[in-house]
Amino acid sequence: MAPTSRIYLTRHAQAEHNVEDDYSIPDAPLTDLGKRQAARLPGLTPELQQTAQVILSSPLRRTLQTVSLGFADAVDRLGGHTEVVCLPQLQAREVLEAHPEFARFDLSNLTPEWTSKQGFYAADHDSLNARAKWIRQYLLERPEEHIVLVAHGDILRRVIQEEYPWTNAEVRLFQFVPDKVDSNDPVLFHVADIAAGGRTDADLDTAAGGQGAYPTNSAPTLPGPSNPGSSLSAGGKETESSLASIEERVKQIQASVESQANELEDLDRRLAEAEAKKAQLESNV
Repeated sequence: MAPTSRIYLTRHAQAEHNVEDDYSIPDAPLTDLGKRQAARLPGLTPELQQTAQVILSSPLRRTLQTVSLGFADAVDRLGGHTEVVCLPQLQAREVLEAHPEFARFDLSNLTPEWTSKQGFYAADHDSLNARAKWIRQYLLERPEEHIVLVAHGDILRRVIQEEYPWTNAEVRLFQFVPDKVDSNDPVLFHVADIAAGGRTDADLDTAAGGQGAYPTNSAPTLPGPSNPGSSLSAGGKETESSLASIEERVKQIQASVESQANELEDLDRRLAEAEAKKAQLESNV
């Protein structure tokens, strides 16, 4: 388990279903724009390409294509596409179709039931949240300190427990809230925006040769066991205000979690009272 891991959550680049919001397209591949968005990421994340220790991906065409283009340098350095961990728990709704382009990936984790749309793999609200919780626990139990995860906007929102409007080919850095790592439901907090591939062709043309949608293209150095006493830095400059901002964000998340826990306790109490009253009324009939 590596509770201080840096987790780089990434949404896939633009796919065909994103253009017209047509989610009836089965296992939509990337558009030409999406391929360009993904292909920009290696230039925007050179440090991450060298430090990533594992790449996790949803086993759908748009996410696997984003991995191939957006993390090409990291994939090569880690031993090729067979080293990418394909997790069915990261899928949103579609089914991966057999295709020669993806034969180089190791799809052995895709057991038959992952396409059943039933039980753990159902597409309802509770099942999706259960998979998001599983993913957080899985990430916490991974031994690597630098983890890249490529998935879909809906499951990513559930993983971070926040209605954030993920853009295509967006990379954001998260870590676990320290005092929640020993709970049965660990919580992630946002550390930094790392890169974005661009929303439109105009964005890509404007950013050609530049830094991209975000001003920095490498992850900040975070305090941890390997560098005790260090302060948060970005681009080589120490920024105590950034560390203070992160600490404040942790406090906000903790307060939110505590508030939700209190609300659940209150709901349980009210439910118990209602059931007791119902039983009393039935006994008087």
